[in-house]
Formats: sequence, C-alpha cells, structure tokens
Amino acid sequence: MSPRLEYSPVARRRGGKLTAKGHQTRGRIVEAAAELMLEQGVAETTIEHVRDAAEVSSSQVYHYFTDKQALVLAVIDYQSDTIVGGQQPLFDQLDTLEGLRSWRDFLVEHQRRLGCRGGCPLGSLGVELAEIDDVARVRVAASFARWEAGIRSGLRAMHTEGRLAPDADPDALAVALLAALQGGLLLTQLNRDTRPLEQSLDAVLSLVESLTS
Repeated sequence: MSPRLEYSPVARRRGGKLTAKGHQTRGRIVEAAAELMLEQGVAETTIEHVRDAAEVSSSQVYHYFTDKQALVLAVIDYQSDTIVGGQQPLFDQLDTLEGLRSWRDFLVEHQRRLGCRGGCPLGSLGVELAEIDDVARVRVAASFARWEAGIRSGLRAMHTEGRLAPDADPDALAVALLAALQGGLLLTQLNRDTRPLEQSLDAVLSLVESLTS
C-alpha cells in the first residue's frame, strides 16, 4: 500500500452530534476533498491539500476525520448521494420505455454540459482504490449496488405488470444498463464525444424494447 494514501489499518468515524456549523464545515471539507480527488486522484491528494482548499485548519480536518481513509470513505458517500441520489426522481420513472429513454437522455445531456470531462467520479474512485483498500472497495461497490437497485426497481415493475416478457430477467437487464453506462462514460471521457455513451445505452435499451409485450 502506498504510504502517500496515509491510511490506518482501520477507518473510524467521529462520533457525536454535529451542530449546524459543524455540518457545514464538515461538508465543505468533504466537497473540497471530492473535487481534488476527482481532479488529481486519491493518492495525490493530501490532507494538507484538502485543508487549504476547504480553508480550514488541520485540527478541524482531524476533528471530523480520524485519518485520510475516513475522509476517502466520506467522499465515496458524498459522490454516491450526489450521483445516485440525484437520479432518484428519474429512477421512479424507469418502469416504462419512455422513462428509460428520458433517463438515457438526461445522462447524455449531462455529459454534454460537462464537455465530456470527468467521467464517473464513483467509477474513478473504484478503479483507483479497488486493489489497495478493501474497505473503500466495498464502499464503492455498495454505491454501485444502490445505483443498480434504482435501475432494477423500474424494470422489475415492468416485469411484474406484464410489460416485459415472462422470460425476461430484469435484474440482469439492470446490470447490463449500469455496465453500459460505465463503459460508455469512460469512452465518452476518453474521446470527448457522447456517442459511445449514447450507443452503449441504446444497445441495451433496444434489447429491453425487444422484450416488451
């Protein structure tokens, strides 16, 4: 394990109830860390970098986070709440082909607004951390499971209501959609072009459409 990650063997969370000001300060630290880790990677982001970006003292950082691993886990949760939680209104509409296509259009348009930069922050964290921090790997995996569950709920509803063929597997289709999204985001980031994302999602949505009754 690289010493630059400054991890301790066990990540711990600070206990106790935070004041409104405490929540605000902690949130500012996590947001600053998330931005830095997306831009330059986890290994290259030090506590000092986060401290300066958040405009807090080192003692404030360590008041909320026992070590860098605790901060990384908080960043994973933050990205999960932002990315997956932000799609919840769309997840609630994924029980129709129209809703699935609207979700697809939202994802593509979001990449256009970003200039096809940044890829998937959760995916980037997973790639960097999976082989060096098992605790973080599990936390990222849980975030993707949450994402998959959001997609799966609509497909299961379609299946239960008889709008998907009886032999269709909504769980497998949810995994395929999430995998198509992640692969499409990576290729879109590399090519600065949304077409890979559009094509990968459209391929799975065409499969879903072929299974509708």
